[in-house]
Amino acid sequence: MSGRNTVYTVSQVNQHIKGLLDGDAILSGIFIRGEISNYKVYPSGHHYFSLKDAEGVIRCVFFRREAASLRFRPQNGMKVIAFGRIAVFPRDGQYQLYCSNMTPDGVGDLHLAFEQLKDKLYREGLFDPACKKPIPKFPERIALITSPAGAAVRDMLRILGARWPMAQVAVIPVRVQGAEAPGELCAAIHWANRYRVADLIITGRGGGSMEDLWAFNDESVARAIFASEIPVISAVGHEPDVTIADFVADLRAATPSNGAELAVPDQNDVYAGLFQMERRMARAMERRLEQARTRMDRIGERRVLRDPMAAVEDRRAALDHQRTRLAGGMSAVLSGEKERLARLAAGLDAMSPLKVLGRGYAIARKEDGGVVRFRSDTAPGDRLELRVSDGSIRCRVE
Repeated sequence: MSGRNTVYTVSQVNQHIKGLLDGDAILSGIFIRGEISNYKVYPSGHHYFSLKDAEGVIRCVFFRREAASLRFRPQNGMKVIAFGRIAVFPRDGQYQLYCSNMTPDGVGDLHLAFEQLKDKLYREGLFDPACKKPIPKFPERIALITSPAGAAVRDMLRILGARWPMAQVAVIPVRVQGAEAPGELCAAIHWANRYRVADLIITGRGGGSMEDLWAFNDESVARAIFASEIPVISAVGHEPDVTIADFVADLRAATPSNGAELAVPDQNDVYAGLFQMERRMARAMERRLEQARTRMDRIGERRVLRDPMAAVEDRRAALDHQRTRLAGGMSAVLSGEKERLARLAAGLDAMSPLKVLGRGYAIARKEDGGVVRFRSDTAPGDRLELRVSDGSIRCRVE
């Protein structure tokens, strides 16, 4: 710029300052440690936020292209180390950090991304044991979704062939590392479900670093496994390795070899079990046959089989006995009824009016048939009929 008395426009000053900052070697590529605040993501895909410490604040921008490489979700209050260049935006004259990369301070970005996705999917219920599908006990068709060139697929094929050769095994080749791996894994799982190529899926790969295994920590892969109608066994890395796919899968295997062991039974164990069942069935049948023979022998010793007419004679004797009992019972009943009838007849005879008349008594009846019981029942001139033992006498009351 020119001398001290020159008058400059605002734009000229901003451009001059921009040039100074752009020419500074330190500010062209600088790491800054701070705490994120006012973090916002705009529909354009650009990220705007501030980095602050105890004494200062600097504005930052993360353009969409660079932000796409982030493996974790920045949040307010998170301590990070941002890398980028310091420059001035001429329109408003404020300097800011143009980020090209950012990592969590004190922990790796992959580890943080893993924990964030794990927490998110857990809250959505993708790890719920109630959502786990049962693994078929005797799978007929198994799909291996893995790299066709790795040692893992050879180990799985060898173990599956040795343990359960009856199963048909199909290898669906995919990349298990790199940027294209998540998309290929998702496509393979969708394809296997769409065409029902198997009744069990094993997906995984051999061991490696966390970055090597990162395809199995991808959110889209996790959701594809969860949405699979075919049960999925996750067999990723070595025993200490844990991925998001392990949490979402219906069964987690420590290694690819372990995945093959969990997928199918051992034919030797099955044969041994069948042999034991065969022996138990044979012993059970022998016991049943022996019981049947014993029962047949007991039945054969019965009198009815040795002398068929014996049962008829027994029934005849029982019938005669019942007839005798019935006849005796009927005689006793008749005798009792006769005695009762005699008692009733004697009582009735004793109460008979004819007996009373025979002893000299008479019964006076009026013309209307009414019995005269009292003197007041009659009046002089009434005609009466006196009933005596041998007939009746007509008379008149004087």
